[in-house]
Amino acid sequence: MIKTAILLAPGFEEVEALTVVDLLRRAELGCDMLALGPERPVTGSHGICVMADALLDEADMDAYEALILPGGKPGTQRLAGDSRVSALLRRFAAQGKRTAAICAAPTVLAQAGLLEGKQATCYPGMEDRLTGARVRTEPVVADGTVLTSRGLGTAIPFALALVRCYRGEDRAQALARAIVYEPQQI
Repeated sequence: MIKTAILLAPGFEEVEALTVVDLLRRAELGCDMLALGPERPVTGSHGICVMADALLDEADMDAYEALILPGGKPGTQRLAGDSRVSALLRRFAAQGKRTAAICAAPTVLAQAGLLEGKQATCYPGMEDRLTGARVRTEPVVADGTVLTSRGLGTAIPFALALVRCYRGEDRAQALARAIVYEPQQI
């Protein structure tokens, strides 16, 4: 089974994280929630406590094919300030593994040097922090092994893009139909 990891720092955006976990698991992709530590329960930016599957320091990161970062405040700042996260992002990129981030978290990819010359998107108003990137405004932007998305409202297409990467277009479309995902303007 293909395994992915999503990093949970205190103050993560709950919908962005849990939508990704839910849809990847529905697509029969492993998605482990890894807490930065020191404890497995992690409280998100809106007071919702989530029990992570493991602590980051306990995980065998070589077992994962993708490293996913949710946004949220102050979760994104905590991800950006953790040297383990930067090192892991660089390691995944060097190994040709996927790195993915949503909302404010693409700024963490930029800080790690992963967006140089790449197309990327992020939460509106944070574009100046995508150092080296060719900034786009689409809901989800893929460039090589880097996948970025704009925010909570793009969590479903972001997760479906990850499904598409590992299970193909047909599986992503079938999953979208199964959850009655019908993009529309309000």
